[in-house]
This record gives sequence, structure tokens and C-alpha cells, in this order.
Amino acid sequence: MATGRPWLGMAVVWVAFRAGFSGAQSFFLPLREPQSCGATQYFDVASLACGPCGPAQRKSPRGTSCSCLPGFKLVSDNGGASITCEKCPETKSGVTQDGWNCIACPKGVTAEGKCKCAANEILVERATNGALLDAASCVQCEGTESSFATSNVLGNMCIRCEPTFISASKSCHCSGGNILTGGLCFSTTGNFPPKGIATVRFGKLGITLISAWFLKNLQASAAACLLYSNLTSCQALGNMCVMNMNYLSSASTDACGLFQYVFANTAGLGTVHSISFWRQNLPWLYYGDQPGLALQVLDTAEFPSSFTFKGTNKNIKLQFVAASYDAGGNFLKWQYLESGVFQLCPDTLMKLNAAYIFGTTYQQKCTISVSRILKDYSDPVFYDVFLEYTDEEDGQQYLWAVPVLNLNLQYNEMFVNQGSNINSWFLTRRMFLVDTLSGRESDLGNHPKVVRIASEIKISIRLVPNTQRGAIYPPLITVSYSDVLIQNPNTQNVVVSFSVNYEMNQSEAHTQTNIALGVLGGLAVLWSLLKTAGWKRRIGSPMIDLQTVLKFLLFYAGDLANVFFIITVGTGIYWLIFFKGQQYISVLLPLPTQEDDFVSYVGCGFTLKVIQFLHMLATQLTIDIFFIDWERPKGKVLKAVEGENGIKSTAAPVSIWRTYFIANEWNEIQTIRKINPLFQVLAVLFFLEVVGFSNLALMDSSSSLSRNPESYIAPWSRILRYGVTAVLWLVIAIIQMAYFSVFYERFIEDKIRQFVDLCCMSNISVFLLSNRCFGYYIHGRSVHGHADTNMEEMNMNLKREAENLCSQRGLVPNTDGQTFQISISSKMRQQYDRIHEILTRRHGPVRLLNSSTTTFEQSTKAYHTMNKFLGSFIDHVHKEMDYIVKDKLLLERILGMEFMEPMDKSIFYNDEGHSFSDTLYYGNEATLLIFDMLFFAVVDMATQSFVLAAVLTYLQQEIFRFIRNTVGQKNLASKTLVDERFLI
Repeated sequence: MATGRPWLGMAVVWVAFRAGFSGAQSFFLPLREPQSCGATQYFDVASLACGPCGPAQRKSPRGTSCSCLPGFKLVSDNGGASITCEKCPETKSGVTQDGWNCIACPKGVTAEGKCKCAANEILVERATNGALLDAASCVQCEGTESSFATSNVLGNMCIRCEPTFISASKSCHCSGGNILTGGLCFSTTGNFPPKGIATVRFGKLGITLISAWFLKNLQASAAACLLYSNLTSCQALGNMCVMNMNYLSSASTDACGLFQYVFANTAGLGTVHSISFWRQNLPWLYYGDQPGLALQVLDTAEFPSSFTFKGTNKNIKLQFVAASYDAGGNFLKWQYLESGVFQLCPDTLMKLNAAYIFGTTYQQKCTISVSRILKDYSDPVFYDVFLEYTDEEDGQQYLWAVPVLNLNLQYNEMFVNQGSNINSWFLTRRMFLVDTLSGRESDLGNHPKVVRIASEIKISIRLVPNTQRGAIYPPLITVSYSDVLIQNPNTQNVVVSFSVNYEMNQSEAHTQTNIALGVLGGLAVLWSLLKTAGWKRRIGSPMIDLQTVLKFLLFYAGDLANVFFIITVGTGIYWLIFFKGQQYISVLLPLPTQEDDFVSYVGCGFTLKVIQFLHMLATQLTIDIFFIDWERPKGKVLKAVEGENGIKSTAAPVSIWRTYFIANEWNEIQTIRKINPLFQVLAVLFFLEVVGFSNLALMDSSSSLSRNPESYIAPWSRILRYGVTAVLWLVIAIIQMAYFSVFYERFIEDKIRQFVDLCCMSNISVFLLSNRCFGYYIHGRSVHGHADTNMEEMNMNLKREAENLCSQRGLVPNTDGQTFQISISSKMRQQYDRIHEILTRRHGPVRLLNSSTTTFEQSTKAYHTMNKFLGSFIDHVHKEMDYIVKDKLLLERILGMEFMEPMDKSIFYNDEGHSFSDTLYYGNEATLLIFDMLFFAVVDMATQSFVLAAVLTYLQQEIFRFIRNTVGQKNLASKTLVDERFLI
């Protein structure tokens, strides 16, 4: 039936298959590891779970199969749990070494059920032809002079004795008073080193333990190195000293003490490569054993090769190469440090190799599990690091030894390398990354109690002062080790870092900066004194009082802010140009710690600029302003007189709407600027983030605006970020101002000049006092006599003016000068104050709908009185308060002050530059521009985000603009009797 209908069987299978997927599936399983299985379980590699072993079975050493219990032999073995065991008979209670047969054991069995033999005997279970013996035999190895044989470690072969046994005792036994240590035999007649202390210090944990590795090998390595000049033993001894952190003490006989003893007693062997610190047969561990030598090593000799960023002979590769050794002193290989040899943090090959590109500041930091370290670095490797270079004359390759500054090194119980005093440093040569060996107690097969990890490695490269060809001093590797007490490796983590820093002596740059700060700061004092003197003249007060001192400090804050701005911008541009643009390396960027002074200068400049900005706002918001209406009534009107039951003929009222209109226009130009602030911020952000100018602020040698996303991105330099920001901000601002002044204001719209024209068309002048006796005057008196006309008459007036059929607009006949700086006399100011006091008696804008009739009438009367007084003053009616019109001297314009005091007559200075804009944002563009740029830079320095800096800069611009408009509007209403509700 099955053969006749094959499709039926297939259908059954298909149904079963579909049934397996008919319900919801859960694709998960518990995590099991081989070591987590019990003693009678094995790890099933197919199901990834623990499975039971059969009878008389237990877990094999690997854990992935079962093995027979002692006293049982194998009958079959198909792997895993598929084995069969059979108990051995009483007469053959032992099991052969391969586990497949039972055998008699004359000298007993081991705990594993195998036959055992005495020392210097080998176990024989089979005949020469492989036939199994009924009983195992133990054969004595011939240890006499003719053979010098002994059993090997496995006890299954006779081999020649270790040479030191033959040399010391002429046999395979270390007898006759000889010393047996570390599996070696030494004669007591030689210069045997003192007994070593097999302890390892873990200073950061404050514990000392006896190392099983040291206990086994320290004394033997020292003796073999001293007595036999054994190269491997000498290297092993040096490695143990390095594992003990190169500890130096005149009284200790630990690993480093024994190394120093051997070093001192082998002076006759000579040196290697004429290096006095490198003894023949010994590893080079120290640069001397006395303090003060570090300065000679690091600052005396220059590295023979030079480095260049650009050109045909471009050389930016640091060829670090290391001789590597294992813990036993065996040479492993030469290896370049590329591909992440010293970088414990995993990363792509491109990013790892970026550490050795000259001029690239490299930083790498991560957290690594201790369990992973134990797995990946089970055997310590020791490195002697060199820097490879090619001689320019003979073309040969040479190596330059790279010193190591071990921060864990102790000299007489003191961590001498952790201080900043270079004269107390002890430089060393050899280093390792992870030591999982010295922290093992009792038995080398045990897990380490303590692991020592190179948690911080830093390569420092210093530029030779005043070099023009990229000369450097020998690099310095600084290493700091962390001691980890092993408790639960799976939950324990350690933070490791690797960095490469480039530095140069910044003392000359600091000196030049301080000189510039002193000179410019002194000039700022003089300039602030001149401003204060000019201000004193403008307020008409000759006395020096507390207010004068405060005003000087405010002026000085603004000028000193400009000094800090000039110095910081100059510094940022200097480093940007000279570091990024150099071919032969002559300068290197300051380290982040060396940028602190620069950051403090930026902070000081910003703080002082904030004071200047607030002072500017306060000054602009407290000006005195009045709109002089020159319009006169046209005819008379009949008006009912309240309380008299009659009609009286009075002058036709003059419309107030022209005054409101001018007030609104004045309010609108309060915060106009010579640039577009939003465009400024967006343009700077566009060039930084989109075009890629921000890449110029990276601490590497590349001047490219685009970077490979897969390549290493160097850390930011705060100085370069500031320099790039300053250049873009100033260039874009200058382009904007040039566009507005040359094109926009000339051909499209000039709001300042339009306001002056509007005043003339409205027949209203603006009288403005920024100080008690100084201010500005905009002459808006219409040449046509009236401005409150119909459209036909207005067009006719404009046509007559265009055809020069009427007089000119200027205050002085036959001139066009409409704007003036005014310096008024004290008598004039006193009269102004008397009228103005009545006008502002209610301490704020007059509320037409809520004020009492009496107060309103008084204010209205005061308004008309002020309008009449100022109009008559302009018309030279008051001979005792007259004025003259003149031009300012060139020096007066430069210094921003007036030499002539208005004693009897006020002085009107012709002002073609419309300097009344000094009371607006428009005339203070430099202050606003620097304030915005410093705000942007400070936010960026604090957050390292150009986007956030741009957003916050725009927000503060809008906030201060709102404050300026709101408060300015209230001040305008209070000074001019204009109802605030009519100001838009």
C-alpha cells in the first residue's frame, strides 16, 4: 500500500509539518554553559543543554561528553553520552592510560584509577609490539653518568636530565647540599642570589599576596640569569619585576630587588648598543635607578626624523614597533602597534590605526567586562616599544627606544611618578596590557585572585621649541594600571582608555597674549577715560563723584570686553591658520588643559559684553524725546462753551494723528539693525554643519571640509571651534552690512533716512536728549507750511519740491541739513525740565479714558507749552537761550566728544551721518554683533553643539528685542503724552 500510494506518506508528513506551525511558536531557550552542568551531566552540543550521563559515568574534563568512573573501563565510545563502561575485576583493578583496558597495578592506583610509579620511573603497560601486559611495570630510568636519564613529566618516557642537575651534582638528583628551585639545580659554591620574596604588591587595593608564578620561577630565574647568563631566565626575571610594577627599594629582595642585584653583579658583561642602562643578557627595564634622569631622557635628544603635514615628502605616520615576550621570557615577535595592539577597546581597523597619524589627537574610552579580559588575555605579553625611522643619509631603518612612565611605580613606598615634578620621575621600558598570572595563589591552575589591567595608556609627543621642520622629542608612554579583585567576573567591569596627545611649550604664546592684554587693556583705560570725560561734558557736571566712577567702570567694561574679543578672535584665527595650513610642522594645538586660560578670556569678554549691552539698553530706554508739531490751525471754528450756554469762535484744532504716526514709526525703528539676525544665525549654522566648516575644528592635521563617516573623528579643539565660528560670523556679518549699505538701503529701503523724510512730510520735528545736556534734533518742519492737507495739495507740494520751486528742508536757510547733534545750555535744560515735570507728573503715560479732567487738562496744557517752547527755541525766539549751528571738528568726531561747552548758547552740530541712530539698535551694531557672537561661542563651548548655540542665540535676540520694544514703547508714551494704546 505504501509503495502503491507514495503520495499518501508525503501527505502525512506535510500534515505533520503544517501542524508543527499551526500554533504560536516561542523561539527561546534557557542559557546553559558547559561548566554549569552537574558532575553526572554533560553539555549536549546539539541541544545546547545539559544531559545526563549513564551508570558508572561522570562528566569528562572538557564537559561535552561523559567518561567512566575510576575502576571502570570503556567498552564503546560514540561521543556525548553514547559510551558503555564495565567494572574492572578485582585482580586487575587498574585502568590503562587510554581507558580501554583493565590491568594489574603492582604499586597501586591513583585517585583516577590509573597505575602509579615512583619518581624517576616510567610506567610500561604494553610490550614493544603493542601487546597489553597482564600487569603494569615501573622501569627505573638510568641516572648514572653514562646516561643521565630521568622520567618526563608524563612519566611515560626516560629523557636526559636538566643540564643544571648534571652541572651541579653530576647526576639527575639535586643532592649534596645543592639548591633545588624552580625545577633547576644550583651549586652553593657560586654567587647565588639572595632568597627572593615571592610577593606581589597591589597598591591600589592595598593588598599583598604570594604569587604561585613567583614562588615557582622567581628564585630559579634569578639564579639562572646570574650564574648561567640564561637569556630566557633573564627575560623572565625582568617580566616578574614589571609585573611587580618596577618597585624600587634598597632593602627589598622581591623580583625587582633580585633584578637590581643581578644587574649590579654583571657589570663586567658590558652594555648593549652602548646604552648604559641596558646590561648584556638582561632586559632594559630602567633609565637608571636615581631620580633626575627623566629630564635628560625627555628633553635632551631630538628624534632623528621630522614630520610634515603636506607636500611631496609628506610624513605623518608614527611607526611604533614592539619586541614582545611571553611571561616565561621567550621572544615572540616584532610587531607594529597598528591594528589595536595597545587598544583594549574594540573598533574598526581604520579608527584604530588613526591613533598613529601624526598630529591627530586620539581618544578612546570604553567599559570592558572582566570576564572578557580573562578570556582574551589569559597569558600576559610584555612589550619593549620603539619608534621606527629611516635615516635620511644612508636610508637604513633604525629604532628609537620609547620610555614608559608607570604611574603605579613605587620608590621607597612612594608613588613618585604621579606628581608633576619631572625631576622625581623614574622612567622604565617594558610594559604589559593585562596580567592574569601574578595574581594566582597556591596553584597556577587556579583562577587569579587579582587581575592587573592597563586601564589608561597615553602616548605624549612634544614638539621641539622653535622648530621649523617638525622636530619632536622622544615620545613618552604613560600607563596607569588598575587592580581588580576578582569576585564575579561576569558582573565586574573596568573602564579603559587609550589616547595620543600632542603638545608644545605654550609659554611664549602665553607671554605674547599677556603682553597684548596689558597693552590693549591700558589703551582701553585711556579710551574709557575719554568717554567718561565726554559724558561729563554732556551731562553738564564738572564734579567727579560716585556716579562718575560707576560710569567709567561701565565704559571700561565695554572697552575691556572688546579687548578680550580682539585677543580671543586673533588667537583662534592664529591657531586655525597656522596649525591647519602648515606644511612643515612648527606649531601644535594647546592641550585641553592648556585651553583653560583662553576659555576664561572668552568668559570674561562675554560677561563684560553683557554689562555693556545692559548699559546700552538702560541708556536707550531712559532717553527724553518730544515730537515738535509745527502744524498751525487753518482758520477758526465755532465751539460750544460748557456752562455758558453760548458758542465761541476758536482756532481750528490741529490733528494729533500725524504725531501718533511719527511716534509709531519711531517705535518701529527701535530695533532695526544693519544685518538680518535670523539670516546671520542660519547662515553661520549652514556653513558649520552643512558645508562642513566645523571639521576644521577637529584636532587633526586635515583641512578637508568633508570626512569619511567610517574614519576616526578626532576630539574638538575649543580654540579652533571658536576661531572657525568667529571667522564665519564676522565674514557673514561684513557681507550683510556691505549688502545693506551699498545695495539694499540705496535701492530698496533705508528706514533711517525714510524716517527723516517722513518727519518733514508730517511737519514734525524730533527733539531727543540722550544725556542731560546732549542729544539729537531731527528738523522736520515742512517747507510748505502745512502737512495736514488733501491728496491733491500733497502731490502738488511734492512736485514743487522736486522742481526746486520752494525752499530747502534744512534748519539753516538754503541748506539740506535736517539732523543735528545738540549740546544745550544748562538754562535751556532747566526750562525744559520745568515743563517736562508737569508733563510727566502722573509718572507714566496719560490714560485718556481713565484720567481725571483736571489732570488731563494740565497735561495737555503742559504738552502745548512744551511744543510751543521747543518751537520758539528752534526759531531763535529766546535770546537768552539761543543756539548756534556749526560743524564738528575732525578730532571731535573721532573722539566722540565736544570740546566747546554750551555756556550761554546751545550748539547744534551738523550731523550728516544721522547719529541719532545711536539711541537705536541701528547705531550700536558692533556691540550687538559681538554680543551675539560671544553668546553663540559661550553656549557652544559649554555644550559642544552648534545647533543648540544657534537656537539659543536666536531666542535671546528675540527676547531682548521684545523687551527693548515693550519698555521703549512705554517710555515713549510717558515722555511724549502719546497714548500707549495707539502705539503698535
